[in-house]
Amino acid sequence: MAPVFEQGSEVNLIAALLIGIAFGWILESAGFSSSKKLAGVFYGYDFVVIKVFFTAAVTAAAGLLILNQLGLLYFEDVWMPTTYIVPTIIGGVIMGVGFVTGGFCPGTSVCAAAIGKIDAWAFMGGILLGIFFYSFTYESIWEPIRNSTKLGKVKIGDLIGLSEGMAVFAFLLFALFSFWLVDTIKKKYNIKDVEY
Repeated sequence: MAPVFEQGSEVNLIAALLIGIAFGWILESAGFSSSKKLAGVFYGYDFVVIKVFFTAAVTAAAGLLILNQLGLLYFEDVWMPTTYIVPTIIGGVIMGVGFVTGGFCPGTSVCAAAIGKIDAWAFMGGILLGIFFYSFTYESIWEPIRNSTKLGKVKIGDLIGLSEGMAVFAFLLFALFSFWLVDTIKKKYNIKDVEY
């Protein structure tokens, strides 16, 4: 990711702190410090996580596309990680299992821990144990897996043969379909929003 200000500037640290505080405040305001609300998407009683995720992702994708078209920020200047298929699938499964059982993702657990939720502190303890396990077993177990199935720096549009604009448009349509689907499910099964 490109810095907000000149590389190496201390202003970047202040900007990061302020953005982090704002992000935490927004998560808390949206109820994302509640493990019940977050896990609700997996158990079928709360779909706010899906709507927030897709809204954020579409906004970011459309914003990057517009900035790129205006010549204010080029895709080539935005840092993007290298894609590894098998490690991504394994990491996704581990995170998914943790999300379903613990009710948090790593970011929301920090938000909830910051306001003193005990379950979030326990979840963060599990994250630390996982980090230590990964670190101590990296060479013997994870290193060969970590460096396998490398695709390089690719975007979904590249993989399915769409231009950047069409890929963002397709993603927008998928998000709108998801919104319609969860609203249809809520109406069909008379699912009411739960306050936390």
